[in-house]
Amino acid sequence: MSGQVNSQFDGVFAGRRVLVTGHTGFKGGWICAWLRRLGAEVTGLSLPPEQGHSFFDACSVDGLTDSRIADIRNRQAVLDTLSGVDAEIVFHMAAQPLVRRSYRDPAETFATNVSGTAHVLDAALGMRSLKAVVVVTSDKCYDNKEWTWGYRENDPMGGRDPYSASKGCTELVAQSYGHSFFSSADGPQLATVRAGNVFGGGDWGEDRLIPDVIRASEAGEPVVIRNPLSVRPWQHVLEPLSGYLALAARMYRDGQSFAGAWNFGPDVSGTVDVRQLATLMQDAWGDGAPQFSMASAEQTSAAPHEAGILRLDSTKAQTGLGWRPQLTLPEAVRLTVDWYKAHAAGAEMGGITNNQIGFYSDLMSSRDFDRAPVAAQ
Repeated sequence: MSGQVNSQFDGVFAGRRVLVTGHTGFKGGWICAWLRRLGAEVTGLSLPPEQGHSFFDACSVDGLTDSRIADIRNRQAVLDTLSGVDAEIVFHMAAQPLVRRSYRDPAETFATNVSGTAHVLDAALGMRSLKAVVVVTSDKCYDNKEWTWGYRENDPMGGRDPYSASKGCTELVAQSYGHSFFSSADGPQLATVRAGNVFGGGDWGEDRLIPDVIRASEAGEPVVIRNPLSVRPWQHVLEPLSGYLALAARMYRDGQSFAGAWNFGPDVSGTVDVRQLATLMQDAWGDGAPQFSMASAEQTSAAPHEAGILRLDSTKAQTGLGWRPQLTLPEAVRLTVDWYKAHAAGAEMGGITNNQIGFYSDLMSSRDFDRAPVAAQ
């Protein structure tokens, strides 16, 4: 065991130049906020934020980053937009992240997730100071056999739906670049990372359970739960991000032995079905909690295929990095509900977000820390 991950990541990010693709999105916005807290100089590359609510706007992420707008499907646009950027660490998070959208536009999904990754890596190859690249894919990159046990990093890639297949392809592209251009022991290193079903404050993505709950609550309507018995590895956004940061810090400092593929999934207790997560959401909400109804058999049978059971095995990260999840699933849901309630009340969300990162960092620092989630102020 390599020991507990330091909440400051041994100071690696202080003063470092970091590129985050997908910074206008949910996970990208959270990692930008955390990197700025750690003292990094962050450049962001992404499409503009989607219309309506967004973490990017709520937390003024444009003020935390050198924000640059480009479509990663356009290689020349990526190269031109990143001209002059000499990042030391790259987190590639820009993606088309939705299974159901991939059925509507499969070609766009492959263009963004597969070709877009190659375009970003092409740009990274021109950065002289580069030390570490972390390519974020998904737990859905695995060839899902509906096993009850977790997938390990050396299990085969696959994907029945276009999104999952695109993430398996992204892994292969990244591995190819790793072998071809990032293989020198004294040169920059590349890793791929896979997380579970991530949630947290500031996610307004379509066809996702908690954003659907928030929208229905605002509209005063019940939430229709698709696939209530589908089992997913649920985790708060800060859980995998802590793993990505820890991995990048070790790659920066210690090099080649930390390259390759890594899972950052929840404990077994965090792998529950959709219905159970919805119930936890109601419990955390309290008075005025949104009401749920389950999709009919006809609605479920007519819907596009989605995995029934999906689990990750994170033994490698736990033994090789000393990383482990810090939040129980009820705690993760509580933090999420607090964030959305604060947003609805007009709170300054950059401060709320920073408080939640601070709370999580304190958990990382002490096994004996009081584990009651910080309330939104």
